[in-house]
Amino acid sequence: MGDDAQPILVVGSVALDAVRTPTESVSEVLGGAASYFCLSASMFAPVRLVAVVGEDFPVEHRRLLETRRIDLAGLQVRPGKTFRWTARYSGVRLEDRETLETQLNVFADFHPVLPSAYRDSKIVFLANIQPELQLEVLEQVPEADFIACDTMKLWLDTARPGLERLFRRVDCVMVNDEEAVQFSGQRFLPAAAHGILSYGPRVVIIKRGENGSLLFTKDRVFLAPAHPLETVRDPTGAGDAFAGALLGAVARAGHGGEDVLRRGMLYGSVLGSLAVEDFSVRRIMEADMRDIEGRLSNLVDMISLDGVRGL
Repeated sequence: MGDDAQPILVVGSVALDAVRTPTESVSEVLGGAASYFCLSASMFAPVRLVAVVGEDFPVEHRRLLETRRIDLAGLQVRPGKTFRWTARYSGVRLEDRETLETQLNVFADFHPVLPSAYRDSKIVFLANIQPELQLEVLEQVPEADFIACDTMKLWLDTARPGLERLFRRVDCVMVNDEEAVQFSGQRFLPAAAHGILSYGPRVVIIKRGENGSLLFTKDRVFLAPAHPLETVRDPTGAGDAFAGALLGAVARAGHGGEDVLRRGMLYGSVLGSLAVEDFSVRRIMEADMRDIEGRLSNLVDMISLDGVRGL
């Protein structure tokens, strides 16, 4: 982890997941967007977590987060049960997901209240919680220099006015390709991205799973390929791990310039590829910076015109 990197504030969900595939299943494993983000970002920078769990949240999961020097002062523990999510994956590459059950539990009444020590955060990631809650966070970080947000189809369907207000106040919007098309009403991704950019963010990043990701600014485009995989055990959390690495690169550099974001997207491809190789956050926890830099070098070599390694 970069000792001089700025701390990253993340606000989102911490959950207990149950995941089924045609050959394997797990239950009560650590999940939630903020969990994947934290453990990915913590490879690069200190992380400040704001989330809520119930009294049943396993001690071993809390210890796991603590071992990565993630500040848990903002992790609320409320009476009741932790948010739970159950899903089943199918398809040749586990590309089809069906949510079987969602139990919001204590997350249903969550309102993010930042500890006073977090309010000077310069780098902020708003995971895919309700837009109104994301906006509540922005009122508590007046010194933020780089704010990125994620969202999901549910909020496009039910909370579009809030999303429009949010997009006017952030630097970077992350969405997948279907969300970009739905929000913008445009069929093709460049037009969809420019539709989102018209609300005010400086950068739009469109995630496309195994097809990589696209960064759009007003006048430039960057394509980051996905790292080729030989196995996928659990696709959950890949996008959140991607975001963690991207914001980690920003924190380590101290700014969100386009060159930093491009490099961060390649790191994101690496962490996303690690996340899906095992259930929950297991593979991310096993990795170290040597693994990450090695996989980054391989990725750069795959797209190099002259075959010279390095970035």
